[in-house]
Amino acid sequence: MTAHTSGSGAGTRAELFFDPACPWAWMTSRWMMEAAQVRDLDVTWSVMSLSVLNEGRDLDADYRAFNDGAWVGPRSIIAATKDLPEDEANELRKKMYDAYGQRIHLDGRGTSDYVALATEVVEELGLDPAIVEIAQGESVDAELRASHQRAMDLVGDDVGTPVISVDGVAFFGPVVTPAPKGEEAGRLWDGCVLVAGTPGFFELKRTRTQGPDFS
Repeated sequence: MTAHTSGSGAGTRAELFFDPACPWAWMTSRWMMEAAQVRDLDVTWSVMSLSVLNEGRDLDADYRAFNDGAWVGPRSIIAATKDLPEDEANELRKKMYDAYGQRIHLDGRGTSDYVALATEVVEELGLDPAIVEIAQGESVDAELRASHQRAMDLVGDDVGTPVISVDGVAFFGPVVTPAPKGEEAGRLWDGCVLVAGTPGFFELKRTRTQGPDFS
């Protein structure tokens, strides 16, 4: 990913924890890609899981069904990458995320047939078809839970997706729509670097008045 040195975000390590099914994580990821074009930004792409996050919680029936079905994407990414060197794993996590996001969010297909989506993603990227079967079972759940827990250990409880870490300081968000582009993306990143570097900073929040704008 090409990046340029500019502003207070120069030379920064970032990690984004995502669940492919989350539209807000998708918006944040598209912003981070834009920011990396105008700032010297080294991005690691890591998996967390809404299914793990919401285990045991009292949810309405529709959202419970969504979470019960949302294991497939994160499991498939863990299965495909867990034995790779980290540089290769990071690249493949991003490719799989892009492929899922195109289908789930941009094409508007959602996750009601997640197995079909996983099959398409695996075929598109030339991966082992066995990954789809693995994603329907629990054999990689220990690795998935460990990746998810690492996000929680960084940011704390009572958050969802996305989680970003800025040079090791993590927080939920930013939740933004539409994803800023160009220098606007860079300025938002500069703000994230600023608050992450401020001792004692914990939270900014306001009520959302818009849904995700994927344009």
